[in-house]
Amino acid sequence: MMPSRRDFLKIAGISTLSLVAPSIISKVWAKEKSTIVGGKFLTAKRWGMAIDASKCPVGCVDCITACHGDHNVPDISNPRHEVKWIWQEKFSAVFPNESHPYLRESLKKLKLPVLCNHCANPPCVRVCPTKSTFQRQDGIVMMDYHRCIGCRLCMAACPYGARSMNYREPRPFITKLNLDFPTRTKGVVEKCNFCEERLAIGLKPACVEACKNKALVFGDMENPQSEIRLLIEKRFNLRRRANLGTQPQIYYIV
Repeated sequence: MMPSRRDFLKIAGISTLSLVAPSIISKVWAKEKSTIVGGKFLTAKRWGMAIDASKCPVGCVDCITACHGDHNVPDISNPRHEVKWIWQEKFSAVFPNESHPYLRESLKKLKLPVLCNHCANPPCVRVCPTKSTFQRQDGIVMMDYHRCIGCRLCMAACPYGARSMNYREPRPFITKLNLDFPTRTKGVVEKCNFCEERLAIGLKPACVEACKNKALVFGDMENPQSEIRLLIEKRFNLRRRANLGTQPQIYYIV
């Protein structure tokens, strides 16, 4: 039986609404959130982060807790299925080329927070067949979860192990759901996004705000007067595997 003209118009109207409504809701939500913080966006020519290892207390995981809580990162204890945006590694693992028998004891015991380096020359972007991994003009390397097909080529290309695959449905492993950020699905890759959703409403990344000791400094790498530029120009710093030509934008002050 062929649908009547009235039924056809109803179906067309519902279909149109299903496409338009999310966009409208998203814009209203963004406007409301922007109003809360005065409507000011945080912008930069190239975002970067400096991590002062001397200010990271032993055993402190405040930055990890804040990041994973804000972004609904599932807490899966099985290392094979673990999902992580920020985690800790020993100095020798973060900087294998800097380790030697005479390294001072404080560095041997040091654990550093590690995350996506938001490289200026990201290999993950080049290998992604669906362009679900892409780079914004301000340098942030993003993920479009809807376009990700789970091929894991980006994981193979990343020399920092900064990407995680959802081998399991993540929702059952989220203790407290943050309704302001989308959850992912099984078969999708994810990683740190430099809190781009917070920058859009005038807030610094969650990890930066959570750090009580101000060990994490976030700012514009191309602004000579920014806090991060003044800091890394004054203090000795290292970047992870910079010899690979990826131009990582996380700077470690050691």
